[in-house]
Formats: sequence, structure tokens, C-alpha cells
Amino acid sequence: MAQLFSLFILLFLNHLGRVVCLNDEGQALLSFKQSVTEDPNGALKNWNSSDDNPCMWNGVTCKYYRVTSLVIPMEGIKGFIPSALGSLSQLRRVNLRSNKLFGSVPSELFEAQSLQSLVLSENSLSGSLPLEIGKLKNIHTLDLSQNYFNGSLPQSLIQCSKLRRLILSGNKFTGPLPEGFGTGLVLMEKLDLSYNDFSGVIPVEMGNLSSLEGTLDLSHNGFSGSIPASLGNLPESVYIDLSYNSLTGPIPQNGPLANRGPTAFIGNPGLCGPPLRNPCSADVPFPHFPKTIPSETSNGDGGKGKGLRKSYVIAIVVCNVVGICIIALLLSCCYYRICGVKRGKNGTVADVELKRRKDCMCFRNDDDSGPLSETEEQRDLVLLDTEVRFDLDELLKASAFVLGKNGTGIMYKVVLEDGFTLAVRRLGEGGYQRFKEFQTEVEAIGKIRHPHIVTLKAYYWSVDEKLLIYDYIPFGSLAAALHGKSGLASAITLSWTDRLKIMKGTAKGLTFLHEFSPKKYVHGDLKPSNILLGHNLEPKISGFGLGRLANISVGYMTAQSIRMPSEKPQHRRLGSALSEAIEAHPTTKSVSCYQAPESFKAVKASQKWDVYSFGVVFLELITGRSALAKAGNSDMDLVHWVLSCIEEKRPLGHVLDPYLAHEMIDEARIMECIKLSMACVHSSPEKRPTMRNVSDTLTRLVPA
Repeated sequence: MAQLFSLFILLFLNHLGRVVCLNDEGQALLSFKQSVTEDPNGALKNWNSSDDNPCMWNGVTCKYYRVTSLVIPMEGIKGFIPSALGSLSQLRRVNLRSNKLFGSVPSELFEAQSLQSLVLSENSLSGSLPLEIGKLKNIHTLDLSQNYFNGSLPQSLIQCSKLRRLILSGNKFTGPLPEGFGTGLVLMEKLDLSYNDFSGVIPVEMGNLSSLEGTLDLSHNGFSGSIPASLGNLPESVYIDLSYNSLTGPIPQNGPLANRGPTAFIGNPGLCGPPLRNPCSADVPFPHFPKTIPSETSNGDGGKGKGLRKSYVIAIVVCNVVGICIIALLLSCCYYRICGVKRGKNGTVADVELKRRKDCMCFRNDDDSGPLSETEEQRDLVLLDTEVRFDLDELLKASAFVLGKNGTGIMYKVVLEDGFTLAVRRLGEGGYQRFKEFQTEVEAIGKIRHPHIVTLKAYYWSVDEKLLIYDYIPFGSLAAALHGKSGLASAITLSWTDRLKIMKGTAKGLTFLHEFSPKKYVHGDLKPSNILLGHNLEPKISGFGLGRLANISVGYMTAQSIRMPSEKPQHRRLGSALSEAIEAHPTTKSVSCYQAPESFKAVKASQKWDVYSFGVVFLELITGRSALAKAGNSDMDLVHWVLSCIEEKRPLGHVLDPYLAHEMIDEARIMECIKLSMACVHSSPEKRPTMRNVSDTLTRLVPA
């Protein structure tokens, strides 16, 4: 009986241990799961009370077993935010954007005074912003956009002196801005208060926000009074949007307020002066002339008086008429030559000519209230993959390592706080700002989905930065695997089977680009450094579309290389890495041995260019030699070196990579591969096979 009682006690204690094993921070997070009524994607499925701590839960990041981050965006979670989250004393980042959260934000949440980033955008949250927000002394990002928040902004918000990004657009906030808004938040970099019901005057001290970048958006509110001239003290690059308010008076003509189009000021009937066509009352649009001309009078001096003679008046009138006719003729010629309208074949106005007429400066309508021009600031992280679970703030704060650089920019390995790894390519800075063209091109590339093509997950555009975000492929490039990197020996030994597998997968990827992608693309720059290797050495084609995107985003920089510091950065933030001054200098573009001979003469890219490049890469895998091979004391491109070996009837062992000498390889299969690769590099594009033919042949040679 005593033994049975002891066993019962042990079982009870064991059960009790399982109940209370989850630490306090896990219990606080578990209250969030308990508040959730819908979790369609199972985002909180592994949040179990039986765990010791929550550090392995989805969306949770810890440091020393203390919760530092809660990131669960775009999961369709429906529920409310519990007050218990405020007990997480080390919580720095909360990102619950694009869910279905409702109710108010509890004031207890702001007891988590280590909070640096709070992103709750695109939910159904409501109520006012609690006074306790002033406790967040370390917060730098507050994004509550696209919700139903109301009431006025609390005065305590000014106490958040480290705030850099304040995004409140698309809510129902009312009342004037807090006193000291401009002097207390001088570190502000992005401010978006659009589509609310704010009222009162625009604070004069807002001109002190010298760190602002991009757009200061106060549009679609109820701001009244005059535009403070102090806004002209903001950086010249800032675009100030004051449209659709109740502002009155003249528009100041200084700083970023000067030389703006009417788009920034429309919807304010009380505003006057340039660039609007509504002159201010004090302005006199035309010179004043007397309504009557004194009649000619005579005196005693032979009829000569102070007035003009009649003949002089007639001469002046005739000259004026002739002058006006000449000017009208010149203007007519200018109009029809520069802005003339041509008819299309169907009798309608040709689209190109309509655009020319619209863009003609002499006859342009300055009151055009159309969309923003492409040269104006566009700043956003655009997601192309629905499975992406990070935002711009997380990306810029991630650890960055330089992987390499070339004429189109720098490639970084980026590790987010939750351990997720990405590859980020920085295309460059400055240059031509053709955003719409860039957007169209990059979103078309983002639709390409194939097992052997690297996936473009997101992109970021601003005046100073253009970033492309890809999947990170862990085993580097085929070039590094075959020839080593930075003078070191190859870290991967590629067997003959591995090499055929890589070329088979590459052929499938190119075939998809050529025949099954929306536009039947041409890669245009296939080489071993653009073929990446996954966990099982499966090939992933990268670099697709880079030349085009670099040309759009930086224009003249496509033929330039970017010089980086010699030291490789370790454990640096991507944001700080991008902000460093990177000096670019022009270099002479070297002739690539992977490019088809006709590509240096033709303008339009051909799919047969990719076939040639594929053939060179295939020869490189067969021979183990670089595309620029050594022939005695001189260099010879690999294609001509293999041709010379064939003409000289060299033995197969002379051509084959020495690393493969120990393998038992069917010589007949090797010869078939050499024949296929030489067919790909035929000097005549018409005689080269298509990538589909190449892929079918390799499928026969390399059965699955």
C-alpha cells in the first residue's frame, strides 16, 4: 500500500511539473494564443503549454531565454491583443501586420519599455492611442496605418524622442498635432499622417524635422490656416504632400516647397500663388494701362504739338500688327513641329504623338493633378512572395555579410533575427529614376517560379537604394565549387554524376525561361558564377534580368564596377552596410568568354546566346579548365582550345578533368557530352540546338 501511495505521489508531481513548466514569458504569450479565435494558417500551432519556454515557437525570438521579438505578419489571425504582452520586459519588436486583430491596444502593452518597433498595420484595431505610449523611450518605429484608431494624438507622444518612423495613415485620428511635435521628434525620418481627420494649423516647428526623407505626407486631412514658411527649411529632397486639406493663403516659395507641381497642393481651394493657377488677391496679373489715349493737340508752332503725329501712330500700329503676325507664325511652326499630332492608320491620334503633345512644355497644363512623376520618391519594400514573413525594418537591422561584387552591384548574405537567411543584391545608388519601368520589369521577374531558378522574393526602391531580395542558396556558385574561391582550393569535389546532374538542371531552367515563361525571356549572362548550388547540389540559375534592372535603376553605371573595402564585414547590420559611402569608378568592360560571338554586334538578345553560354559552361565542367584556358605561355578561350584538341586528335584523357581520372566513366557518354557542348558553341547561331533539344538529350544521358 505504501508503494502504491508513493507511485501516486510521483505521478502527481510529474503531472504538476508539466503544468507549471512553462516560464512566465511563455505564459504571457500563451494569453495571446488564447485570445485568438481564428488561425487559418496554423501560425500558433506549435505554441504549447508543455514546453519549457517559448523560444522555439513560431514567430518568437529569444535572447538568453527572454522574449525579444514577436513577428507573425500576414497570417489572417483574428483576435485581440492581451495586456499580458506588456510583461515581456525585453520585448523589442512586435510585428502583427496584415492580420484581423480587433479591439483597442491595451495601455499595459506600453509597460514593455524596451520596445523599439511596433507594427500593427492593416488590422481592424480601434480606440484611441493610450497616454502610456510616452513610456516607450526607445521606440523608433510606430506603424498603426490602415486601422480604425480615433481620437487625438496624446501629448505624451512627444516623449518618444527616438522615434524615426511614424506611420498613422488610413485611420480616424482627429484634433491638432501635439504641441512641440517638430521640436520633440527631431530624429523623424518618415512621417505619414495622410487619410485621417487631423485639424488645426500645421505646427511651425515642423520645419525642424531635418532628418526627414522621402515624403512628408499630410494629405487628406482637415489642416487649416496658412502653410508655414518654415517647411522650406526641410531637406530639398523631401516631397511635401499637403493636398486635400483646408489650407489658405499664398504658397511659400522656398526650399522643397518651391518648384513643385500643383499635385502637392490641390484640394485646398483657399491656397493661391504658384504652382496653382489661382493668383493671390495682392497679385496684379497684367500691367495697368490708361483706359484712354490723350487726343492729339496742336499749338501755335505750325501744328506741331506734344502728341504724336497721326502718321506716327499709324506706323506704330502697322509694326505691332506685323510683329504679332510673325510671332504667331513662329509659334504655329513650333507647335506643329514639336507637339504636332499625327494620325494612325485607323484615323485615330497616334499614342506616341499624344504623349509628345502632352509633354510639350509650351502647351502643357500646369494644373495637371495626375499621379506623381517617376522621379518623385518611392520608398517601400514590395513583397513578391506570399510566404515572406519579414518587413523592411527587420531586413535593415539584420546581420549582413558581403558575398561578392560585380558591375551590377554588391551581394550580401543577410541573417534575420529569427535565423532566416536571405541574399540581398544592392543595385547601386543615384542614376536615372525610372521607377515605373523598374517596377514593371522586376514584378515580371518575380513571377518566374521554377525549381532551377533562384526566386526573387521582394524588392525595395528609393532614390538612394535599389535592393533585390532572393532566396539564399547555401553552397555558393558552381564557379567556386569547380575552381575554388580567392585562390583557395575547391571546397566541393564534383563527381561526373554531379556535373551531369548540374547541367541537366541548368538546361531545364533555361528551357523554362525560353519557352514557358510569360515573355520567353533570354538570360543573357549565363556563367558558372550565376549557377548556384543547393543542399543536394541542385542548380539554381541566378542573375536573370540583372543587366536590364541595373540599366533602368542606375543607367550609366551598368558598365561600372563598385569598389568595396578590402575587409569583409562581420556581424554588421544591413542598414549600416548600405549607408556607407561606396565609391564607383568606371572600368573597361572585359569581353566575356561565355558570350556568343554575335552578341557583340547584334542589338537584340537571342535565346541562342544562352545556348552558346551553356555550351561553354558544359565544356568547363568536362575539362575542369576555366573559360580562358592556358595554352602554353598564352591564353586561349576554352572553345578554341577544345577545337584544337579535336583537330590535333588528342586523347580523351587530355581533355577530361584530371579530377575525374579515377572514376569509371563510360567514354562513349563523355564523347556524347562533348559533341553536345560543341554543338551549343557552333559559330552559326542557326546551327545551334534549342535549349529544349539540349534538355531532352541530357535527360536521356542522365536518367532520373
